Amino acid sequence: MEILGIDIGGSGIKGAPVDTQTGQLTKERYRIATPKPATPKKVVGVVQEIVEHFEWKDAIGCAFPARIKKGIARTAANVDKSWLGTNVESLIEERTNCPAVVINDADAAGVAEMAFGAGKNRKDIVMLLTFGTGIGSALFVNETLVPNTEFGHIELHGSSAEHYAADSARKKDDLKWGEWAQRVQEYLDVIEFLFAPDLIIIGGGVSKPNKREKYLHDLYTNADLMTAELQNEAGIIGAAYRARQLLVASD
Repeated sequence: MEILGIDIGGSGIKGAPVDTQTGQLTKERYRIATPKPATPKKVVGVVQEIVEHFEWKDAIGCAFPARIKKGIARTAANVDKSWLGTNVESLIEERTNCPAVVINDADAAGVAEMAFGAGKNRKDIVMLLTFGTGIGSALFVNETLVPNTEFGHIELHGSSAEHYAADSARKKDDLKWGEWAQRVQEYLDVIEFLFAPDLIIIGGGVSKPNKREKYLHDLYTNADLMTAELQNEAGIIGAAYRARQLLVASD
């Protein structure tokens, strides 16, 4: 089943059709810069452009940087605050005339890794943590997503952990990779104490091969520790795969 996956980010909105059996993009990814301000009208306008670019008439899966409950945005991280309380699914469906499923962006990356990447065939407790501007999280128990977790906001040193251990903190505080790894280790120690995952997958830009070699050897966990495999395509693939799961289940 082929579904159009779209990943809405703070700097870019990208999409491509996905073969949800294999997790492969069937056409080259198409990207448009995120409008400023990233209001619902402007962002959905870009989604429509991507749909028209691929001449798409079928189901859409969309990764969105917010907590999504029943299609409605309950937070607004890297998009305009006017998204709060907006039914993102309905907006996309009305604008594109396509059935749509919207999922939190970290959850989308996790879904992709569970289906086609580092978490494939794992039936225990798996946690994906994306290190970027903040720390995103996705939790799976026996291959089932526990949606909309916000483990980047666990308190560490009197503030949200992401202010201390995200990749943006490494850049802001001009840390060497080893120094940043010490902060990440503190965060992972808390995660393991609270949740005892069997596998931790490190995602985000720091999972790229040229970066992970700079810090991964400094981390120790009781859980298996891996880096994400799907890189920049994870949001697109995961959103499309989640749409397949939910739309097929509702038929």
